[in-house]
Amino acid sequence: MVLKILYAVGTTILPSEYYTHLVLAVVGVVTVYTFAQGRKTNRERDLHGRTILITGAFTPNGLTLLNTLAQRGAHIIALTPEPPDTGAPATLVSLLRSTTSNENIYAEQCDLTSPASIRAFCTNYHKSEKRLDAVIFAHEYAPIGTLFSHRSPDLEKQRQIASGATFLFVTLLLPLLLTAPVERDIRLITLVNPFYAAAARVFSASASASSASSSLLLTEGRRSLRTAIFMRHLQRVLDALPSGSQVPRTDVNSQSIPVVSDKVQRSNIVTLSVSPGISRTDVVAPLLAADSSRGGVSWGGMMLYILLNPLLRILTKSPSSTLQSTLHALFLPTPFKYLSSSPDEAQKQAPEEVLKPGALYTECAVAPIRMPVSLAPQAQEKTGGGGNGKTPGGGASQHDDGELGGMALGMEVWDDYERELKVWEAAEVAKEADARGAAEAAEGGSLVTGT
Repeated sequence: MVLKILYAVGTTILPSEYYTHLVLAVVGVVTVYTFAQGRKTNRERDLHGRTILITGAFTPNGLTLLNTLAQRGAHIIALTPEPPDTGAPATLVSLLRSTTSNENIYAEQCDLTSPASIRAFCTNYHKSEKRLDAVIFAHEYAPIGTLFSHRSPDLEKQRQIASGATFLFVTLLLPLLLTAPVERDIRLITLVNPFYAAAARVFSASASASSASSSLLLTEGRRSLRTAIFMRHLQRVLDALPSGSQVPRTDVNSQSIPVVSDKVQRSNIVTLSVSPGISRTDVVAPLLAADSSRGGVSWGGMMLYILLNPLLRILTKSPSSTLQSTLHALFLPTPFKYLSSSPDEAQKQAPEEVLKPGALYTECAVAPIRMPVSLAPQAQEKTGGGGNGKTPGGGASQHDDGELGGMALGMEVWDDYERELKVWEAAEVAKEADARGAAEAAEGGSLVTGT
């Protein structure tokens, strides 16, 4: 009886002649959803005994990453600007420990908007002599600014600070990484927003070249691409270091040392950029000013986000899907991880795909980016004019591969980061001096009043 009633109601609402249309619509929606979620990594890796440092860990994407890595046994250090033993970080870390049965999850305080805080954390980490196998910079993934307001000078300053924090962190951690055993697989991964392609053809190294009238996608794309260029050039610097100091040995008679051809991978430290794609929670919500954790919430943007949510769930990525390219870059094997007694056997054991140092990954593959190679006169002088010069760090001569704008553009971006870091630190010192002056004045005033 119940089935007859349901059948009668169903045929009344949707006559049988529309069944074909319904099936086609469902198949179409499922196809679009599957395509929008992107590729999934086909790699896996045991992370027990590996120490991974994560910035931007307490965002939707960061929390999903924490949970996924913790399930694989990783020793995780999550950075937060808040005191780690109070508030949300303490609650979330305790919850992750219990749900993943992994006690090696820790939150450490480090304010990425303060160079002094970054320096203090890195100094303490050096002193503790802790192991470090990977650093994932997830704080640059979310766009800065909304579709309703993105041209404020304050927002541009926030973009420079976010990129400057990555640059400062990398440069401070490099001494620790360079002294690690050469057979250790170390990866530096930056997560960038998916708008990099918008700025590829019109890219300029200097932040001051960014026009106030530029669209949000172009401005954010430029920041994203700038980070990717820096990471690519950092790989050139690492590859150009003296071979005896860092490159894994190629002695085929030694079974304890990985075999690697220096034409494939010269350094055990690999730098990568990853674009996770368009996330519903980490990209769309901030763009619509519907994310309270990243500044003020616009009620209009929140309502728009709620109304569009059914469509966004089909057309944009969920946190678990957003994570796939990051996991792919973290799990892919590097060439020197394969031991062999002879080069022929090493070739046979090599997998179909190995990690490409310095590359930008998206959808679990290297992103093909075409952009003009920089011919800036100053950079040409530093590289010897023809692309066969030395990179910063005093390393050996290298051929300019032309990737992500080439060596000259990489040096321009590097130099620009250094200039911005000096300005940032000077502003921080001036701010602290003003705060001390105000405090002393207030203390003096209170003493006068008291007397």
